[in-house]
Amino acid sequence: QVQLVESGGGLVQHGGSLSISCVASGSIFSSNDMGWHRQALGKQREMVATISSGGRTNYADSVKGRFAISRDYAKNTVYLQMNSLNPEDTAVYYCYDYELGRWGQGTQVTVSS
Repeated sequence: QVQLVESGGGLVQHGGSLSISCVASGSIFSSNDMGWHRQALGKQREMVATISSGGRTNYADSVKGRFAISRDYAKNTVYLQMNSLNPEDTAVYYCYDYELGRWGQGTQVTVSS
């Protein structure tokens, strides 16, 4: 069974950095486009960053230049490096497998002002 397990969330100060990761099991990870989405309290879930099976990346305008998505094929892991964080980045961050339509359980990122 396919599982996506996120980790690395937490509390960080305004202007700080945080890295979160998503380990995929039970799928052909190398063939799947992956992404990070987030959902703030009371708001709709939105795309943050995506990475194709070949490593091509795409970012939401709100995080361009601050966030970086990457993947390690050997570890079946997708990462999101987040820099220059601000309170508007506070949300639950979800890993998503576009080929399988599968979500992870989410990891909370809170940025204090």
